[in-house]
Amino acid sequence: MTSDRTRTMTPHPIPGTKADRGSVPDNAAVRSPAAGNVASTRAWALRLLPVAIVLAALNLRPAVTSLGALLEEVRDGLGMSGTVAGVLTSVPSLCFAAFGVMAPRLARRFGLIAVVCTGMVAITVGLLIRPYAGNTVGFLIGTALALMGIAVSNILMPVIVKRWFPDRVGPMTGLYSMALALGTALPAAVTVPVTDGLDGDWRAGLAVWAGLAAVAVLPWLVLLRARGAEPVEPAPAGPRAGGSAVRITRSRIAWALAVFFGLQSTAAYITMGWMAQIYRDAGLSAGTAGLLLAVTMVMGVPLAFVIPRVATRLPQQGPIAVVLGVCGLAGYAGLYLAPAGGAWAWAFLLGISNCAFPLALTMVGMRARTGAGVAQLSAFAQSTGYLLSIPGPLLVGVLYQHSGGWGQPLALMAVLMVPQILVGVLAGRDRTVEDEAAAR
Repeated sequence: MTSDRTRTMTPHPIPGTKADRGSVPDNAAVRSPAAGNVASTRAWALRLLPVAIVLAALNLRPAVTSLGALLEEVRDGLGMSGTVAGVLTSVPSLCFAAFGVMAPRLARRFGLIAVVCTGMVAITVGLLIRPYAGNTVGFLIGTALALMGIAVSNILMPVIVKRWFPDRVGPMTGLYSMALALGTALPAAVTVPVTDGLDGDWRAGLAVWAGLAAVAVLPWLVLLRARGAEPVEPAPAGPRAGGSAVRITRSRIAWALAVFFGLQSTAAYITMGWMAQIYRDAGLSAGTAGLLLAVTMVMGVPLAFVIPRVATRLPQQGPIAVVLGVCGLAGYAGLYLAPAGGAWAWAFLLGISNCAFPLALTMVGMRARTGAGVAQLSAFAQSTGYLLSIPGPLLVGVLYQHSGGWGQPLALMAVLMVPQILVGVLAGRDRTVEDEAAAR
């Protein structure tokens, strides 16, 4: 019974033990004191890791959405020009793309847990120093530091899920996505009230989110003790076993996922940046417009948990991409035809459509067989996707200013939803990047 229980906690051979070399049976490994210590360490790490993942996910968006809530106050306080403020709204996508590509290399050198822990520290420090930097340059540097930590954590979270929970990719991705959605909606909803409670000090209102990031650092520091018990990457089967990494840029699956990720990110950033203004221009109050935007973002909390679980049970995820895309098209049509009359319905539909993000994360974990493959695919899809998403919100602003209305911007949003559906179907096919490489 002891042997069975140990094998349950230790699905892969333990590095550095005789079981790893294949020279002794499992029960001999169980009798080894070193093996027992590693198994015990891994057991408590598996219990702590979901908490660490949730806390990390909660901190991957407050740097962006808390700033959006106080952007006018920040501009006035720092004497920031409109042009610089416009650039600031595009910095997240740029940093996610630039810093995300570094994540797999850093993880190989220092370890997954160490890099994510460092990312949480970078978020904490960046959020703490940027409001008090005293000038625009310092504010941008602090923001970039926080976004650097977010970028590497964004890339590596699906890898950690794949490595530690290979049989629970759907539920764990759902838990992570739900926490990320909550971390997106909460700062947008409460940053202004919190700032008002701090005598209207926008600096304190922004800096308070560094406290949440500091809490997230703690479990990752504890998990650093468990790095020796991290599951061993299983050797890939097939002709590429033991060979070099997959050439991800030659993979059709990788490109489909990257474009899907980029288009859904474009839609999400357009929604976060402009949806409230659409409602206000339709005659709704600022408070109501903000509440409708909050409803759209909060929709992602429960659905981000459900969608990955459903996705992992289906042979192909294309049908989910189609349903989400159709909801987006209906929401944009409603905003064009009756923005005020059906405001709550359109907010609901666009909230469903924005759940393409947890679907994209789930497919990243499903389209590669190994943790190394997931790391490559996650870095490529997210970095390329965020790079593709940069022009979208800016182009919507240009069309809005040029046309004086929302007809052309909404038409652009609807047009972009069509290729998102198509590449979502391609990315959802039941195959992996390793299978694709072996077939060449």
